[in-house]
Amino acid sequence: LMQTIRNYVMDRGFVVADADLSPERRLQGTRGQGLATYRELMRNMSTKTRPEGGALPLILDRWIATVQTDTAAALAGETISVAASPTPHAEILELIKPTLAKEGVDLEIKVFTDYVQPNVQVDQKRLDANYFQTLPYLKSFNEGKGTHLETVIGVHVEPFGGYSKKIKNLSELKEGATVAIPNEGSNSGRALILLQKAGLITLKDPKNALATPKDIAENPKKLKFRELESAMLPRVLDQVDLDMINTNYALEAGLNPAKDALVIEGSDSPYVNILVARPDDKDSADMQKLVAALHSPEVKAFILEKYKGAIVPAF
Repeated sequence: LMQTIRNYVMDRGFVVADADLSPERRLQGTRGQGLATYRELMRNMSTKTRPEGGALPLILDRWIATVQTDTAAALAGETISVAASPTPHAEILELIKPTLAKEGVDLEIKVFTDYVQPNVQVDQKRLDANYFQTLPYLKSFNEGKGTHLETVIGVHVEPFGGYSKKIKNLSELKEGATVAIPNEGSNSGRALILLQKAGLITLKDPKNALATPKDIAENPKKLKFRELESAMLPRVLDQVDLDMINTNYALEAGLNPAKDALVIEGSDSPYVNILVARPDDKDSADMQKLVAALHSPEVKAFILEKYKGAIVPAF
């Protein structure tokens, strides 16, 4: 029976060791009996490939080989996963993938079209970092969701703009016109501050980055505000009189912010798009390699040439 049990468990990858464990040979025995029992167990250690015993050296060799393989794999390279909006964030990340590969880092880009899941998944450690948002949005998200994500580095500025297919100039906006704005806290405030700068409204607090339509003090043209998720704004361009759209979504919709926007932020915009990570990961070696690649002359030249002023480097 014992031999049947030995064969059964060894077939399933277990290590078997046997010894005489009579009362006189207990492991805690005195006068060297415990040591003798231990030595017998080690000597009789058996595996499927060494059923006759003497398998300890083989087990140790395999363990050492596994450690060496794992160490070599770690030295060969690491993977860093980053959530990004399709344009321009993912495009910029695609540009630096070869550079990071040479540094031993495999960059995995996960594309998202919303502004919530990228932060949720980084916070839950399903992804390492994200690149899609501004600092005011991150602060608003952390406060609202109880997360503690942090800025790693700023990369570029996307001047926020207002677009229309019904008018050619803001002066043509009629009383009661409908204006679409983002419904996310900081993006809503950003749109309203831009409208205030254009002289269309006045906010109770002119610098309130989290302003909503409820914070408007003066609205001479009695503008009506339609609040939507940022990704939805380009889809209603035909339905509203003025559409306040984030530049990444404007680019995806085929709009040219430098030419098509009726009102747009200046180059002094404080809304820098940032790389974001968890506090425990923001200073890791691989993250710093990503930082160096994003702040390279190659990235700066790419932004300037490809986006022609619609997006500007922040470094």
